[in-house]
Amino acid sequence: MARIEANCSQCGGVEFEDGFIEDNGQGSQGFARWIAGPLQRGPFGGAFRFGAPRWVVDAIRCTLCGHLELYVRDRA
Repeated sequence: MARIEANCSQCGGVEFEDGFIEDNGQGSQGFARWIAGPLQRGPFGGAFRFGAPRWVVDAIRCTLCGHLELYVRDRA
């Protein structure tokens, strides 16, 4: 993950720890993805996302207050 230059939106801190949001649900690939548009349910109640572009969710944690900042930059 490329370094994200940011200030914490909660406390203004500038020191961050890199990380990611894990998704370990059934059939997951182990990391969270962001999908544009409103949530649509499929016939069995799960999210309908066939053909929708997906992006990897990057997360950084402020080392001062612990707030998480989430960013989406790379296609999954």
